[in-house]
Amino acid sequence: QVQLVESGGGLVQAGGSLRLSCAASGRTISSYAMGWFRQAPGKEREFVADISWSGGSTFYADNVKGRFTISRDNAKNSVYLQMNSLKPEDTAVYYCGRHSSSAYYTWEGYDSWGQGTQVTVSS
Repeated sequence: QVQLVESGGGLVQAGGSLRLSCAASGRTISSYAMGWFRQAPGKEREFVADISWSGGSTFYADNVKGRFTISRDNAKNSVYLQMNSLKPEDTAVYYCGRHSSSAYYTWEGYDSWGQGTQVTVSS
């Protein structure tokens, strides 16, 4: 089974940038679409971005479109999330998951979640 580990989170001031990484091990993720989700305290886990198995197609939640960029490097078995122009409302634990069902852009459609990485944006 694939294991996912997120990293790159931290504390940043509003308007700043962070680059998150999701490293996979155990199995290749090259044949799977991958997604980033986030969960703030007291909130439901929400979709952030998704990338197709080849990297040729991406999809973003409306509230991050134009600010976040998802990418992948299948040779490194990794997925990335570049976050620019960060806002306090981006504060959350960020998770990556492997697409595992016919459902997209919802947490139920993904599996093999990592432990998450905390992103805190100060105002």
